[in-house]
Amino acid sequence: MMQRPPPEDFSLKETRPHLGGGKLTGDKLTSTYDLVEQMQYLYVRVVKAKELPGKDLTGSCDPYVEVKLGNYKGTTRHFEKKSNPEWNQVFAFSKDRIQASFLEATVKDKDVVKDDLIGRVVFDLNEVPKRVPPDSPLAPQWYRLEGTKGEKVRGELMLAVWFGTQADEAFPEAWHSDAATVSGTDALANIRSKVYLSPKLWYLRVNVIEAQDLIPSDKGRYPEVYVKAIVGNQALRTRVSQSRTINPMWNEDLMFVAAEPFEEPLILSVEDRVAPNKDEVLGRCAIPLQHLDRRFDHRPVNSRWFNLEKHIMVDGEKKEIKFASRIHMRICLEGGYHVLDESTHYSSDLRPTAKQLWKPNIGVLEVGILNATGLMPMKNKDGRGTTDAYCVAKYGQKWIRTRTIIDSFTPRWNEQYTWEVFDPCTVVTVGVFDNCHLHGGGEKNGGGGGGKDSRIGKVRIRLSTLETDRVYTHSYPLLVLHPNGVKKMGEIHLAVRFTCSSLLNMMYMYSVPLLPKMHYIHPLTVSQLDNLRHQATQIVSMRLTRAEPPLRKEVVEYMLDVGSHMWSMRRSKANFFRIMGVLSGLIAVGKWFEQICNWKNPITTVLIHLLFIILVVYPELILPTIFLYLFLIGVWYYRWRPRHPPHMDTRLSHADSAHPDELDEEFDTFPTSRPSDIVRMRYDRLRSIAGRIQTVVGDLATQGERLQSLLSWRDPRATALFVLFCLIAAVVLYVTPFQVVALLVGIYVLRHPRFRYRLPSVPLNFFRRLPARTDCML
Repeated sequence: MMQRPPPEDFSLKETRPHLGGGKLTGDKLTSTYDLVEQMQYLYVRVVKAKELPGKDLTGSCDPYVEVKLGNYKGTTRHFEKKSNPEWNQVFAFSKDRIQASFLEATVKDKDVVKDDLIGRVVFDLNEVPKRVPPDSPLAPQWYRLEGTKGEKVRGELMLAVWFGTQADEAFPEAWHSDAATVSGTDALANIRSKVYLSPKLWYLRVNVIEAQDLIPSDKGRYPEVYVKAIVGNQALRTRVSQSRTINPMWNEDLMFVAAEPFEEPLILSVEDRVAPNKDEVLGRCAIPLQHLDRRFDHRPVNSRWFNLEKHIMVDGEKKEIKFASRIHMRICLEGGYHVLDESTHYSSDLRPTAKQLWKPNIGVLEVGILNATGLMPMKNKDGRGTTDAYCVAKYGQKWIRTRTIIDSFTPRWNEQYTWEVFDPCTVVTVGVFDNCHLHGGGEKNGGGGGGKDSRIGKVRIRLSTLETDRVYTHSYPLLVLHPNGVKKMGEIHLAVRFTCSSLLNMMYMYSVPLLPKMHYIHPLTVSQLDNLRHQATQIVSMRLTRAEPPLRKEVVEYMLDVGSHMWSMRRSKANFFRIMGVLSGLIAVGKWFEQICNWKNPITTVLIHLLFIILVVYPELILPTIFLYLFLIGVWYYRWRPRHPPHMDTRLSHADSAHPDELDEEFDTFPTSRPSDIVRMRYDRLRSIAGRIQTVVGDLATQGERLQSLLSWRDPRATALFVLFCLIAAVVLYVTPFQVVALLVGIYVLRHPRFRYRLPSVPLNFFRRLPARTDCML
């Protein structure tokens, strides 16, 4: 049955923007910013001034420069008592919003009451030159200052003025007229575009082997000793040693995540459980991570003995005692694993930690973030809704953040970024957020200085679904699930191109393991991977939050899908129907074969008989026929191949039909924060679902146990019958050619309905009568 198309609002739309100023050569665009629309800016670089006259009583001046174009005005920082100041600041005015024909750069003296005018330089915009990279930057020149009436005054100002695009080197660090309402250095830093790199993550393996000569305080009891290891916020411990002596053994692995630069040491403590809730520390040691061995393959590193230290209190002061207790360990940083810091379904990087194990790149991914349309108001300012939107894109270790477009529901970024691609089966994620940290997070944020940047939505694009060297320009719906249902927050317009440097290398990638080989030679358990992934996301989030300007915790966690493993009734239903969708093909084949067996279409059934007889007579044709059939199906479906990248599907996700209570449960905290009656109702619902799953699992186990009981003599008569049948079958099959047997079985299965009975067959009756272990269940 054909699925209904998704609602128009939630669908992907192909677009035809005017990319790169329309400079086309064949299929490829040639300018530096060829995946975005060109945006024209008037750039003003204020370099320095000299010989400025003093204006106050002391004969000195506190100069700054005010650059004014129509209603837009930008100012440099001011210097105290300096007649030869250096600013080297750039101002960018959007050409679309220019409402004046002259640019005015005025040097002023900062004063308590009123700033004094020192002089100015005026430019006619018709005379301003145009610069297009890769042209060299325009050299600044000295200009003599003029008074308000055009007369020459003392002092000179070094400036450069030119028209350019967002491809200009000065663009990222420039003050933008679009952000004229933002004040303060921190706030201005918060709206600029920035590239971030995830910290280099390592798995730290601590193999605790044994300890020697421990000195417990109570020598009259057998010690219950374990080892606790701490790295930063991560704490793990071994099991209690089975050898209850002062020389305990463990031979147990503890796995941690560590990030370069290594700031915190590995702290180990050997502890004795003297009572159920009381532990005594028998010794400690701290090991810096910088000097540890680094392992790149499965060969073991050398083990080492470490001295344990103990602190005791003497007269209220800590006194360190060194004694003969030692611990034997094998510690290394694992370079052969890929540290998973994102969901495995949406991985953007699969390379091992050690750079010397990296393979050459297979291509380049280019993403042009053009604009967004129809954004929802995310907060209130001056009694009206407003949105200050920016984008974050993540692929591999490189994160990018576009500049923030102030107070716009249709922001235009037109920024282009490039990533190296090492594996085509990876995903690039682009998220849109509302900046809640302007004006110090104060009035703009409704007074809440500690506000979080709100999520507007995100888009995922799998590179393996893209054709190489083709520019995809689409408008993606930004869909966010809220407790009251799925909501479209707007649309984001992207241009994407995946360029392959070697088609042969890329095809070869499909034959190699997805993860580095250490994941298969020394695999980590599922629980270890889950715990390590959680720790890795926390470390990445913390490090990027400490960058300047910060990429905030809520942004990083949303991009990395933290919390996607939590229970969700909606997601469980969606996954069940996904399985049914996969099995629907097999079910359809089964129904078709049933129609063949029932002679619904006699001509088709006769043709199947003929095909079957040919395959039985010439069995060597079976596999070639199957592969030829699959080849023809693939060629046939090529006509209807997908032309667009996949996008968020609300129907597949069951987001458009989820019950409000199910969504409320999905957004509940862990542990729950809901009232007890709601929790009781949800618990009962979960019990009923689990009861049905339990029944299905029990039925599957029953069928498997019946198969086992064929030869177990649990039912002596059934097993005797089966064994006798096997003997007769062996003799018959030995003397009868296999082709004859296959032919007779096939004709029997395809027999006419006139020779069929509605009752179950003899083998099925026999199987259903076999015993299972359900009788032994309590």
